[in-house]
This record gives sequence, C-alpha cells and structure tokens, in this order.
Amino acid sequence: MQLTETHRPTLDQALEAIRTRAYWSPHAEHPKAYGESAPADGLAAFEALRNNRFELDQPGTDGWTGGEVSPYGPELGIEYPHPDLDVLLPAMRAGMTAWREAGPETRALVCLEILSRISARTHEFAHAVMHTSGQAFMMAFQAGGPHAQDRGLEAVAYAYEEQTRTPAAADWSKPQGKRDPLELRKTFTTAGRGISLLIGCNTFPTWNGYPGLFASLATGNPVLVKPHPRAVLPLALTVRVAREVLAEAGFDPNLVALAVERPGEGIAKTLAVRPEIKIIDYTGSTAFGDWLEANARQAQVYTEKAGVNTVVVDSTDNYKGMLSNLAFSLSLYSGQMCTTPQNFLIPRDGITTDVGPKSYDEVVTDLAASVGGLLGDDARANALLGALVNPDVKARLDAAAGLGEVALPSRKIANPEFPDAVVRTPVIVKLDGARKLWEATDADAVFLSECFGPVSFAVAVDSTADALELLRRTVREKGAMTVGAYTTSDETERAIEDVCLDESAQLSLNLTGGVYVNQTAAFSDFHGSGGNPAANAALCDGAFVSNRFRVVEVRRQA
Repeated sequence: MQLTETHRPTLDQALEAIRTRAYWSPHAEHPKAYGESAPADGLAAFEALRNNRFELDQPGTDGWTGGEVSPYGPELGIEYPHPDLDVLLPAMRAGMTAWREAGPETRALVCLEILSRISARTHEFAHAVMHTSGQAFMMAFQAGGPHAQDRGLEAVAYAYEEQTRTPAAADWSKPQGKRDPLELRKTFTTAGRGISLLIGCNTFPTWNGYPGLFASLATGNPVLVKPHPRAVLPLALTVRVAREVLAEAGFDPNLVALAVERPGEGIAKTLAVRPEIKIIDYTGSTAFGDWLEANARQAQVYTEKAGVNTVVVDSTDNYKGMLSNLAFSLSLYSGQMCTTPQNFLIPRDGITTDVGPKSYDEVVTDLAASVGGLLGDDARANALLGALVNPDVKARLDAAAGLGEVALPSRKIANPEFPDAVVRTPVIVKLDGARKLWEATDADAVFLSECFGPVSFAVAVDSTADALELLRRTVREKGAMTVGAYTTSDETERAIEDVCLDESAQLSLNLTGGVYVNQTAAFSDFHGSGGNPAANAALCDGAFVSNRFRVVEVRRQA
C-alpha cells in the first residue's frame, strides 16, 4: 500500500483544519459526486446484504444472531456472528504489539485508508443507515456518510497531533562542571491502553460511532464494536472494511472486531466490566451512561448521554428568519437528534421584533404555523422527518399532548414508498415556566426532563432574567448538548454567553439562515463540551484522544 503518497496530504489538511477551525471536508455531500452508477450500485449492494449471513471470519464465533427491522417496515433478515468473548478478546490483543510499533503516522494513514474505502461506498452505507435509524435518505447519506467520515478523520488528526507532541527520541546531556556530563539516550513510544469498546447508538450509528472508533484505533488500541441491536449493519460494514484494510496493510485484522448480542442478552454490560476493556465510548441513555461511569472503573469512559437543549427567545431583528430556522431545527429527523432544541423560554409579556412586538401567544402560534407550513407538503415532510426510530419515541410523542395546552398537534404522514413507516410531525406544548415551578431544589417540572423525539415545550417565563436562571439550572443539573438564543441586546447577549461559559454549554446566537442549532461541522465545531451532565467528552478535542494512550519512556546510557 502506498499509504504516505495517497493519504499524507489529506492528514496534513486535516491537521491544518483543526488548527484554523475553517471549513474543510474531503468527503462530498452530494450523491452525484460519487459517479453516475453509484446510486444504483449502492442500492444493489445494500439489497445483496439482506436475508444473508454477514460473514466476518473473526475468531470465536459461537453462533449467529440478528433481527433488525427497518423503521420503514421491512425486516433486514441479516444474521451476524455472535462472539465467544473468551476467544475473541485474546485474539484482539495479539495484534497490539505490531500496531504499536507501526507508530502514529502509519496508524493514522491506515485509518485514512479505511475511511477512504468507506467513502467510496457511501451510497451503500446510506441505505444501511436509513434502514436502521429511520433517517430520510438524504440525511442518512450526508450525516451517515460524509459527515460521519469527517468526524472520524477529525479524530485521527487529533490523535496524530497529540501523539506527536513528544519526540520519538532525544539525547539528554546534563553538565557536571569539571566532570563529564551525564548523558542518556531516551526514546518515547506511544502505547495504547488496551481493547477499546464502542457501544453504538440507534439514531446515528456512524456519526456518533466513528470518533471513538478511529480515536482509539489511531492511538494504538484494538476496537471491539458493539452496535445497538436495532442498528447493527452500518457498523458491521465498517468493521468489515477496517479488517480488510488492516490485513492488506500487514496488520492483524482482529484489531477491529464486531460483537453483536442475542435478543435481551445485554452484552454491553458484561463487556464493560471485563478487565481487558480499557476504553469505552458510549452514546445513549443517561441511565446506562451513568452506570458505565460508576461501574467500568478499569476503563477510561467517554459518554454522550442526554440533555435538555434550550433556546432563549428575548428579541430578534429577523422574526421570519428566526421562525423558519427554528421550524427546520424541530423537524429535522423528527427531532431525534441529541442536539434538537426542546425548551423555548419566552417571556410571557412577549418580545420585540423587526415586525413589531409579539406576545408569548403570538410567538408560539407563529412558530407552530412555521412548522406547519414547512411540513404541509407530505413529500417534503417525509424527506425531512424520516421515520420514528422506535416505539418508545412514539409513546413519548403520544403522551406529550397530555402535558399542557397543545399549540401544534402532531399529525400522521403516509409514506407512499414505505407504508409501514411511522412518520409524525412535531408537537409543541405550552407550559407555565413561573419561577415557583422550578426554583425549588426538588422541582419536577415537565420541562426539566428530556423528552427525546419530536416534542417541544414553549415555556412562558416571567422575564428574560428568569429565562437565564432557568437555563443555568437546566444545563447545570440536566445538561445540554446545545443552547440557542435570540436577542438584539448586547447586554443580554453577554449575559447568555456568561451562563454558557459558566456551565460549559455550546451556544448558537441569532441563527436565521441555513445553519441550525442542531448541526455541527467537523474540524470547526465542537459537539458537546464535556463540561455538563449531557456528555463527559467533546467531539472532538485533544482531551478526547490524549487519554487513550500513554507515553512509555526507555532510557539508555549514552
């Protein structure tokens, strides 16, 4: 493999991008960029996977398991190897020495070759993501394809940069006056911690999975991929590609392996506390994330859990643009994103806008109308909403109507191509956010809990000052992946910024165009901060990679 000639320029560009934070991506977002035959070839490749066994030729297979059903209706019918962990885990460790000796650059370039081959199959991956997550095809193509690949490459760049901070060798000489100096030859080797466990999620299996996978692999660790049982295929394909590249590059393919669980087995809990597991990456519920942090004491644990994302609406000089931007944010993938706004804090006396003052009721009514207008055409609605990923989301959506006055009821939308898909528009519920409802220590206000899915609360607060205090409490106690705010006041803007700086929340101000609060760009935006309860890590920064390896020093007498 001519890895240096092929991929070193891309690595250098990625390193420059994370330093400048400018826009850059080597992965095309448009389906047509992959060639005229790519759409048909990708669909055919996906269909060929269905109703078959997914062979991997990894050690310790003791049976077969599967059972994925597309949120759009069809059963995938794919069987995956089930692992005997006592055989698979030792086999994974066997390749660590050669992988460590390869060094940071070679590891990075092998990772880039894996990403390059995944990129070439983006259409196939898009169908796999679509039919396991429920994302509409274009979102599955972009978020599950190039955007996920960008996040993986970003992690490789950070891993390379952190590992090469220390020189590989140094000559050390300490003067001793009239005596000969003390002289040593020192070498510094980056060594992985051990086997890394990636616990995948249902909604964004590649986008949320690739940062941890490639950060661990690039820093010298074998990676065991444990997908969500409803979203195995995208990560299984990833494992297959990684194993092929590793073998062709002369490394042990068992450095990357797949662990698919039988129904109800709960293999993640078993794996998480095994002594061989030294790193864990997890995206999912707060309850299991907290359990991992408390119980997987032998491992370095990186979690992205749940939060209550909040938007403070104080004032705006582009009322129409604000409403349009927020409507799109609420509708994208049926609100099934960890970054979708949930709570809108709106002064009950209303806000000032470029089209005159608007009361709380008017703002809520107009936001509901904006969502309704955006999703009024069923074809466009299907392209934006996708399908509800699982029955739990539908249950929360159905229950939300009983929590308060419904400003925008959810409606069913038929998908002509997939009649079994469960497609619903968002619901907006009006709630009273008076200080007395949330200032008590044991407050259990509805809006202080995450309601994952297409459910949003328009919370009437007594003032913008109260909104900021409620924002502070929400982020501090419940966490937030994103915070949004609209204001024309410099003073209010500084106050909102102070809250987010104090509580470590990523803030988007006055978005009215084609950038949305629930989207982040690799190489430039940080996803999460690691500084509030929603996540203990950020995608991606130096802290996300630096504790996946240690620097081992050897000193020799010169």
